[in-house]
Amino acid sequence: MSSDSDARTPLADRPATTAGYDTYTDSGVDWLGEIPAHWELRALKYSADFVQEKLDSKPTDLPYIGLEHIESETGNLAKYETVDDVSSKVVHFKEGDVLFGKLRPYLAKVLLANERGVGTTELVPMRPVNDVDERFLRYQLLSKGFIDVVDAQTYGARMPRVSPDQLAEQKIALPPPGEQRAIAEFLDRATARIDTLIEKKERLVELLEEKRSALVSHVVTKGLDAEAEMHDSGVKWLGEIPAGWDVVRLKFLTSLVTSGPRGWAEYYSEEGPIFLQVGNLSRGSLDLDLSEVEHVNPPEDAEGTRTRLEGNDLLLSITAYIGSIGVIPPDLGEAYVNQHIALVRPLLDERAHSRWLGYCLLSRVGKSQFGELLYGGTKDGLSLQDVKDLQVLLPPLDEQRTIVNHLDEKTAQIDALIERVEDGIERLREYRTALISTAVTGEIDVRDAVYA
Repeated sequence: MSSDSDARTPLADRPATTAGYDTYTDSGVDWLGEIPAHWELRALKYSADFVQEKLDSKPTDLPYIGLEHIESETGNLAKYETVDDVSSKVVHFKEGDVLFGKLRPYLAKVLLANERGVGTTELVPMRPVNDVDERFLRYQLLSKGFIDVVDAQTYGARMPRVSPDQLAEQKIALPPPGEQRAIAEFLDRATARIDTLIEKKERLVELLEEKRSALVSHVVTKGLDAEAEMHDSGVKWLGEIPAGWDVVRLKFLTSLVTSGPRGWAEYYSEEGPIFLQVGNLSRGSLDLDLSEVEHVNPPEDAEGTRTRLEGNDLLLSITAYIGSIGVIPPDLGEAYVNQHIALVRPLLDERAHSRWLGYCLLSRVGKSQFGELLYGGTKDGLSLQDVKDLQVLLPPLDEQRTIVNHLDEKTAQIDALIERVEDGIERLREYRTALISTAVTGEIDVRDAVYA
């Protein structure tokens, strides 16, 4: 499962023939550039009818498609449960219609309807005219150049979108009907193979994440010595734990348990101290995700002092993605947390290593308690008292350090492999996008392309 060959991105499924056409002509459209000389340049309004039919509510006998049901950039229908309780207006479409998501950042959501149904009014149904192949049109609208041009024309500050009238004026390149079908069939085969590779790699990531979670849970509850004497923890769901270990509530190991401030939106800034949010925490690692961060210039008052972070503070999401954990590195610099995160500061007597506490809460020790606290949906978050009452295992401090070092090393190895596999997935997605764009703009001639 963890071999190097699994992590690499196989692109051997390239078509054997990808040469260009014999002659090209300037399309006069920047994103299209030169197109094959025998292709036609045509506005979308002359390539498809824009369906205007809307219903006041969803009919009970028709499936519903929302933007959330369409995968970005692939045009594939994501797995979803049937939606029945739709009371707002909906658009009506038929089999063979091409549905274009007009709301940014969802412009890369384009679906070819395989049955009659209804959808959100943020979808623009287009019904191809006689000489336009619906599959080719779908790929044309998925091409990166087309998406980029439409994206630049969106309007509205809060939820930018493009209008059907703007879409109707966009130019696309159309080969003869038979050639459209050949290109669509080529892309159907090619993208299906790429999608299969992506699915396999995504499954590998899931297995690696499960392996990491199982490793943490086992070591945190059983230790590193397989021959260690065990004793009853006194906690039914925990069972036996190594002799010399205790079960302690978090409040007895901490000097501070608080949450971030409310109403700091007015202090947001382009630079300055980091303002950590739930998205910066992980459900599988103790390390912060700082790829996207907010900044804040906090007020010089008690609220600012109370919520300023220190190295080795433990962070826990309490209102969303409950169970996400983070430990503050000593070199982070000035930083604060928002109201959706609990700040837990271990006692200075070092009874508990902060990363040990983090691994405890990432393991089944934490998950079991989070599940129990939220069971039945009666609570939508954790209170600070809930956080204080969380139970953690407490080995001797030296043993905590040994286990933390072991888990840091082993989880880093798994995380490195996950990153390689995810890089491979991203390369496959980029290749898929590029292949669609080059095929539907005539940059490559795939009419006679074959696969080995």
